[in-house]
Amino acid sequence: MDRSSLAALDRRIARCRACPRLVAWREEVARTRRPAFADWTYWGRPVPGFGPPDARLLIVGLAPAAHGGNRTGRMFTGDRSGDVLYRALYDVGLASQPDSVARDDGLELHGVRVTSPVHCAPPANRPTPAERDACRPWFERELVLLRPSLRAVVVLGAFGWQAALPAFAAAGWRVPRPRPAFAHGARVRLAGPDPAGRPVDDPGSAGPDSVGPDAAGLDLFGCFHVSQRNTFTGRLTPAMLREVLSAAAAAAGLPAAPG
Repeated sequence: MDRSSLAALDRRIARCRACPRLVAWREEVARTRRPAFADWTYWGRPVPGFGPPDARLLIVGLAPAAHGGNRTGRMFTGDRSGDVLYRALYDVGLASQPDSVARDDGLELHGVRVTSPVHCAPPANRPTPAERDACRPWFERELVLLRPSLRAVVVLGAFGWQAALPAFAAAGWRVPRPRPAFAHGARVRLAGPDPAGRPVDDPGSAGPDSVGPDAAGLDLFGCFHVSQRNTFTGRLTPAMLREVLSAAAAAAGLPAAPG
């Protein structure tokens, strides 16, 4: 793919001001700052995805954290959720180091990209459905740009799952009907894109039998979110996360250590 296309998309995302509530919140957080980060210059803008443009595996979260991604400018970077996620990616061989603390810390992902359906930090970590829908075109465009290489996706949490399914349909994959419910450990196969490029919800789409041999499908995995609530209570353990990441890496054709 044209590597500049995804980089251009990331730059456009970082300039977005579509949602007044989110703009006001992310900028207020950047001005007032948390005392522990008083010497930081906060990013305070929408946070684009992170990872190579030819990623075979995509990890989809919820939205940046106010003092994590909204501070550092990188997805899942600088907060406890990111500590858990990147440690697990490192443990299964998909990241160059176990820590993610700043955009210039040297971290590289191996065949993996991390993104979210909402790119601004929301108050109380809860974007509204309208904010999710306003951000969806960015997510859909990212999926289209990743489509030539993308083979598997891990969605963290039910909110991301609900946002991801219509986005995958709009980007050309065939989402089963009725749409599958979120569950930890869920695995759903999405058939490859319509050769004519029409989304699955297009009533004029060709049937599954018309998809050519080169039209790649996608394996979609559900995983509990790496939130502090889930990790502190043991609802999601490091072993559970590694297991999902390893299975998704295998589906994507990436070398990874067993979970």
